[in-house]
Amino acid sequence: MADLTQVKEHAEVIGADGVHVGTVDAVEGNRIKLTKKDSGQGSHEGHHHYIDGGLVATVEDGTVRLSANADVAVTFETEE
Repeated sequence: MADLTQVKEHAEVIGADGVHVGTVDAVEGNRIKLTKKDSGQGSHEGHHHYIDGGLVATVEDGTVRLSANADVAVTFETEE
């Protein structure tokens, strides 16, 4: 797991495949809170989703890269 203290607000979150997953709203504990605009559609729209910090492979140049491809990473997202 990467050092989550390096994750900055508005950083782009991308999967290992380079596909956009979301935009950082904040870091809360061991999770990255994504902005509502990246919340998806239908019943997933309009609320925050969270990515577990354990999925973060690296943080560099204002980008958070996950260890899983985007399509897999979104299946691990949690909602509140």
